[in-house]
Amino acid sequence: MEVSDTELLRAKKFRVVRRTVTRDAGMLTQEVILHPGAVAIVALVDADHLCLIKNRRTAVGETLIELPAGTLEEGEDPEATAYRELYEETGYKAEEMIPLSECYMSPGILQERMHFFVARRLTPGDPHLQEDEQIETTIIPREQAIAMATDGRIHDAKSIVGLLLYAHREFAGG
Repeated sequence: MEVSDTELLRAKKFRVVRRTVTRDAGMLTQEVILHPGAVAIVALVDADHLCLIKNRRTAVGETLIELPAGTLEEGEDPEATAYRELYEETGYKAEEMIPLSECYMSPGILQERMHFFVARRLTPGDPHLQEDEQIETTIIPREQAIAMATDGRIHDAKSIVGLLLYAHREFAGG
């Protein structure tokens, strides 16, 4: 199988290409978003509380409740990204970052692989937001956060997935 890409757009965090794949059955052409990957962090403030963020999202014109998250920098290990993004968005430094799972967020058009982590033993501090970020840290009871992922109060896919993965691991005793 032969693959060739023609770049259509280069943005700060992703590229859009027209990908042509030559297969035995013929050629297939599709526009694909190339993304370096990202992390989402379930941050355990204590045994009963999680740190979530209220994040103003220009693309949807809403402020969403989300897990702290961010994009991998070139060559950056996902765990290092998780430590960095948690600190930048919330001010919390974690002593421990436990891998939870990973998945593709929208594989029909998007190459982004999301890596989920659980952050434990947090030390509070001041966030270090980027110029384009409008983020407010919020501490929510663990059970409420998980309920929000299932009752429609959280609309962000990565946050729903991350919270449900965490809840499953906790329920399963992992």
